[in-house]
Amino acid sequence: MDKNSSPIGSFIRKLFGRNRQPSASKASPPKSGPLLISEEIHRIPRRLLNDAAMKTAYHLQDEGYEGYLVGGCIRDLLMDKHPKDFDVATNATPEQAHAIFRRSRLIGRRFKLLHVRFGRDMIEVATFRASHDSQPKNEDGEHGRQNDSGMIVRDNVYGTIEEDALRRDFTVNALYYCPKDHCVYDFTNGFNDLQNRTLRMIGDPDSRYREDPVRMLRAARFAAKLGFTIEPATEAPLYELGYLLKDIAPARLFDEVLKIFQSGHGIESFHQFRKYGLLEHVFRQTAECLDDPQGEPVEQLILNALQNTDRRLQQNKSVTPAFLFAALLWYPMQRRMAQLQKNEAMHTVPAMHEAANQVIAQQIRQTAIPRRFSTPIREIWELQFRLPRRQGKRASRLMEHPRFRAAYDLLMLRENSGENLEGLGKWWTDYQAQNPQIRSHMSRDVPKDEAPKRRRRRRSPSKKPEQNNG
Repeated sequence: MDKNSSPIGSFIRKLFGRNRQPSASKASPPKSGPLLISEEIHRIPRRLLNDAAMKTAYHLQDEGYEGYLVGGCIRDLLMDKHPKDFDVATNATPEQAHAIFRRSRLIGRRFKLLHVRFGRDMIEVATFRASHDSQPKNEDGEHGRQNDSGMIVRDNVYGTIEEDALRRDFTVNALYYCPKDHCVYDFTNGFNDLQNRTLRMIGDPDSRYREDPVRMLRAARFAAKLGFTIEPATEAPLYELGYLLKDIAPARLFDEVLKIFQSGHGIESFHQFRKYGLLEHVFRQTAECLDDPQGEPVEQLILNALQNTDRRLQQNKSVTPAFLFAALLWYPMQRRMAQLQKNEAMHTVPAMHEAANQVIAQQIRQTAIPRRFSTPIREIWELQFRLPRRQGKRASRLMEHPRFRAAYDLLMLRENSGENLEGLGKWWTDYQAQNPQIRSHMSRDVPKDEAPKRRRRRRSPSKKPEQNNG
């Protein structure tokens, strides 16, 4: 590989002249090898390069292997953003890389990777991948395999850096930073697409989406996060191939949903999902409510919840998937609860619990929800029916509930979205701001609920009631 960069004038002509990326989506490496973008051109400050990632790449090179920083971290640095994660690519197999890093562990089977630990930093090291066509014909698919629909179910066919670049999803994610010469290696004209704010699939988009349908979610997420325009040939299949997401493991889709809606660009991502009809393939029940709102502020509640999440992330505050899922599935739960009350004459609380179980169970078939999140979702919903009951000591007891704050936030979102809650949200806002004495007065002034039915004490079957001989 020729690692000597060309003069700047030649580079400019090469970048913006005859080698400019054509409108067709199929990208191929330049005939003369990668486009080398010198440090004077890309201007990535070395101080922003993660020390652990650089040490990982340097150590690989010292051991005789190739080592590059690659993917989203380089893309974000070129856009003056601060990457969240840094990844390294190498020609060393996962086992070879594992042998040279003391604090490392192999993960994955479908896509084998190495995690290298440097203190609190964890660097993901991936071996260069090649096309499955390069796998020897006599192999049984141990390293690479696709199912009947074209989806890759195992992807451990290794190759060169040039082959690895063509196996990546979008051109802007196929940029490699070499710590040795500090150049960015561009095999697919991704630097040009980055400057033009264009998201372009490498290869035939239809085939690449079928290989891994999650790429459709990534296309929508990157367009939202980066503010890019999706190139027409890359965009067209998004309207038609969403059904392929049914073949993706629910646990993987759950992880993707968190990346999409908890990345600080939730509202833009939501609009992208609605535009391409992808929402129904990850939140079918929510999409059904959006298509038939029945006078409920379904979309407004979701937008308010996403705006709240985006704002908290911008303020470096914590967010929990439980709250976002509680908001996204609030109206599906409400509708199922109403059906149970109407068709099976169930009372409010039992109907709510049964509706919650059914809605969460159905959602888990699309996106797995770990129990550490599904339990808080139920508690947040249950508190929506307890917050109106605030007489006497109930209000102070509710404030002690570990999910009170999340439940209060959902209550405020509902009220701000247009639900008529008769000022309940304002009452709780005022209540939290007062001292204990005023809180006591506020609780006494609330209209009392209907008197509960007196419970009859059960008698033990082994004892007969005593007779009063008085």
